[in-house]
Amino acid sequence: MFFQKFTATNTQDIAELVTEEVEEATSVFHSLLKPIQDAVPTVVLAIICAIIGFIFIKILMRIVNHALKRTEIDGIAVGFLRSLIKIILYVLLAVILLSLLHVPMDSIVAVIISSSMAIALALKDSLANVAGGFILLFAKPVKAGDTVELDGSKGNVESVGILYTKIVTSDNVAVYIPNGNVSSSKIITYTQKATRRIDLKFTIAYENDIDLARQVLLNSTVLYDEILPEKDPEVQVSAHLDSAIQMQLSVWVKTEDYWKVYHGLLEQVKKDFDAAGISIPYPQLDVHQK
Repeated sequence: MFFQKFTATNTQDIAELVTEEVEEATSVFHSLLKPIQDAVPTVVLAIICAIIGFIFIKILMRIVNHALKRTEIDGIAVGFLRSLIKIILYVLLAVILLSLLHVPMDSIVAVIISSSMAIALALKDSLANVAGGFILLFAKPVKAGDTVELDGSKGNVESVGILYTKIVTSDNVAVYIPNGNVSSSKIITYTQKATRRIDLKFTIAYENDIDLARQVLLNSTVLYDEILPEKDPEVQVSAHLDSAIQMQLSVWVKTEDYWKVYHGLLEQVKKDFDAAGISIPYPQLDVHQK
């Protein structure tokens, strides 16, 4: 009887001891999980907002692209504005996500300011290119499709980005020129005007007849309908060289016909000179020995 009472008492004490240990372990476990449980909804919400934000930005950029294309803004400006708007939207999305994660706004602002200063120091040349992009956007010295010469490279302007201006050369090579270089250097635009003058220089021997050479040059221009009739071709003696007389032929054409007439006249004049007996002399030096 005593043994049974003792056993029951010990069993009850053990059960109470085990219960206390389990409750204590559960309490510790809950205390460890509580921060995680509190953070999980916020992280999940931030991830959902990030996904929605990316989708929203893509949809908004499509709307912006469509709206910009319907305006009278130059194609280069459209590309630049599109890049700028996209960067601003992603920065705003990042700020919103940090706010959802309960990052203090003061900290966000401090990080943005300090990061901006660090980036400004590290990327001062790139910032000069950004400023150059704004100058190109508003001053509009070039537009999409123009044939230009920039920083020693000649080609057609394809786009102006935030940092670089892209031109494509006549042999289909893409050249990226920093906007800072473009805005601060000389820009030669070959296609800004509707018409251009072609100046070709030819040399004839001193023994040849200048009037005959002039008539041959003028006759060569008759074969090209692209030469504008409202401005008569001109032929002038432009220089007396060591071994030849230099004559200049000048004609006016539409800008898009420039190279066709340019190369055509070079070939045609050589043929007409040969037919008329007019020689194109080589450089020569006469040595007289006593």
